[in-house]
Formats: sequence, structure tokens, C-alpha cells
Amino acid sequence: MISVHSSPVGRLGTQDTGGMSVYIRELARELGERGHRVDIFTRTADGAQPGQRIALSENVRVIHLDLGASTDAPKTELYPYLFAFFRALEEFRQREGIDYGVIHSHYWLSGQVGIQARQAWSAPHVTTFHTLGAVKNLLCANACESETRIAAEFRLVESCDRILVTSSREMQNLLCHYRASAEKLAVVPCGVNLGLFRPVAKPAARRCIGVAPQDRLVLYVGRFAPEKGLDRLLTAVACMKHYPHLRVMIVGGDGEDDPAHQRMRQLCRDTGIEERVTFAGRVDQIVLPQYYSAADLLVLPSVYESFGMVALEALACGTPVVATRVGATDDLIHQKANGRLAKSGSARSLADSIAEVLSQNGERPEVVRRSVWRYDWSRVAEEVLAVYRDSRMAAGPTIEDAHDDTAAPCAAGRCEIAGCRADEAVLMAAGGLQ
Repeated sequence: MISVHSSPVGRLGTQDTGGMSVYIRELARELGERGHRVDIFTRTADGAQPGQRIALSENVRVIHLDLGASTDAPKTELYPYLFAFFRALEEFRQREGIDYGVIHSHYWLSGQVGIQARQAWSAPHVTTFHTLGAVKNLLCANACESETRIAAEFRLVESCDRILVTSSREMQNLLCHYRASAEKLAVVPCGVNLGLFRPVAKPAARRCIGVAPQDRLVLYVGRFAPEKGLDRLLTAVACMKHYPHLRVMIVGGDGEDDPAHQRMRQLCRDTGIEERVTFAGRVDQIVLPQYYSAADLLVLPSVYESFGMVALEALACGTPVVATRVGATDDLIHQKANGRLAKSGSARSLADSIAEVLSQNGERPEVVRRSVWRYDWSRVAEEVLAVYRDSRMAAGPTIEDAHDDTAAPCAAGRCEIAGCRADEAVLMAAGGLQ
């Protein structure tokens, strides 16, 4: 696996470390438990040294490589260093005497390294974009994703053997905006660690994080990137000033010195809700179930998501979710059973949905949790393995594979994004957990 800019052992909730890092880490662990050996290559950062190896779990290693760029360089500056990254990766592979059976790249930067690896090793290349530059530019008001990125994404769509997407909405984005071949696409959702994310008794959870019993707690978990829509949530809360005992807890971000954090603080002051909002900062994932369980609901106010993993985590903890229609929320949120989908992207619509959930007695936590049982990582890993095997067959007869049991059903798909109509046959990996 290749994850150039973001380490699966990085600090979650900071600028470049979010759901993608959780996805890579949890998927790799599941694969390792099945006896597959997985090496995850990432850049040196957070004090790691070039060549340093971290045993993530049985059969899984994280290996840090020197890009040649500053260890704290933002991802937008890394493109010129990708060849150096591959050169370091190839030197490692040769020293270790390893032949990799499948390459799985994550994000467009890693995908460029994956292209080089496929050419050098004649191994199949599976890629997961996690986000798409053209879609961010379309949906996010302040987005300015470069032409370099978008052109590189087009090359990656054309050259890889399989594209693994985590939601049907992202599949439609690739069909509509990148002219992807439907035969390359496989839909497998993200998973959730049901052993970690489980309900905690609300009184105990609230004592743990310092929330009063009478408070109606709205939770946000995520980065402060513009596409995450935190400003929209804060504006929605400002529409609910007269709602009794309403409080907001915000988990994530890069700390008080970060410009994005300061903008959110200023928005709270400007809208008069500063006393209602608590910025909890970054929280270790092992503690997150306390926050999810203490909340009356989680809000996912994003403008754009490829999936929306925090919604899945909250539901696994028995906490209902209010979300915009992004990523997989259409599949995850069952109206009134485990949350609400906002009717539009406006702050007013988000506020109305929050008020609806708070006004209901709600389902018991175990009932909400039951709605996401099928997203256990063990099931997700089996579907990803099916995509890997399929990619080995698609790459040609020079790559051996003993498995031939992964034929996937096809279904007709129609793109309805931005008025586009793209009738395509859509390859669904093992039915996409449907």
C-alpha cells in the first residue's frame, strides 16, 4: 500500500490525517490477520526517520521513506518529489528481496507512485482516490485544486487496473467527471471497528468528558478543512439560539494557532454562540466512543465526502446522525430510525434536522448500532480481497493467481450529478455489501 502524504499512524484529526488513514490502517490489519503480508509506504513525518519501520499488527508494517521534501511540507508541495519517493521504495524492495503481488495506492499523489511501480514490477495496480479534485472544485466554494492534480487523476484513471471506490456517489463522480471505464470500478464501503466503537452508558460518558446531564449535546468530529462544512454547522447552531441547553462539542483540528481554528472561533463570536461551543482539540481514537456516546447526535455537515466514516463510527456507538447528502450517507442514514438527512445544504435545513432529532425520544443505542453491523471490517476486507484477485486476473496471464471465484454482478448505472446522464454498466464488487 502507498500513502505518500498521510501516515496511518499519524495524529488523527489534523490537517492531512483523517478517515483515509483510518481506512488504510484498519484494512491492512484485517488483511494481516488473514495471513497476507502488507507493507504501507509513507513519507517521513512526526519525528519518524527515513527507513524506520513500525509493526502495525501481525504481518503489517509501516515503512517511512524520505521524499527529499521537508517533513512538514503540505501535500500540495509534494508532487515534484514523487519520483524520489518511488526510487526510495524500489531500493527498499530490492534490499528486502520482496515481490509485491498487488499495489494499492491511496490518493492521487500515491497513485502516481503506483503507476511507476506497476510499470517496474508488472504487478496490478488498484487505486482509491478518497477525494477527487474536479469534484472538490465543483462543490466547494473556496476550492482551488490544481490542473496538475486533475490531469494526474485522469492519467491514473486511465492507467490503473482497478479503481476501488467506497460509495456509489463517488462511483458516479468518476463516471461523470473522469470518464472512467465502468469495468474498472468496484464499490466496497468503508468499515468500522465494532469492537472499539460500541455504546457507552451516557451518564458515564458525559462524566468522562465533562458534559452536564441536562445539556443537549451536538458533536462534530473531523478536520477543519473547508469541504467538511464546520462553518455551516456553527451557522446552523446560531439559528437555534433559543433551543434550551444546546451545546456543541468540536473534536479535531490542528490547535489554536491554526488559521482554520481561529476562523471557526471568530465565527462563534460573530454569531453569538461562543459560550455554547467547546473546542476539544484532537482526541485519540480509543477515546472517541466516549464522545460519541455522550452526544445526543453527531452532525456531518460536509460539502463533499467520498464516504463519511465518522457517521459510521457514531452509529456503531448507538448515536444518531444528522448529515448532508454526501458520500455514503444515503445508505447509512435511515430517516427516523438512526438520524436525518438534511433536505438541502443550507444552514437552516441543517438546523431543522438537528431540532427534529433532539425533539424525538430516539431509538435505543443498540437499535441504532444494529443498522451498521454489516460494515464490520472483516466483511469489508473480504470484498477488497475480491477486488485484488480480480485486478490480478485483469492485469494478464503473466501474473499468477489461483483464485477464480470473484466474478462480480453488473448493474446499470446512471449518473445524475450536475445534470450529467452517463448510462454505464457498473461493476459492483460482491454486491457492495448490499
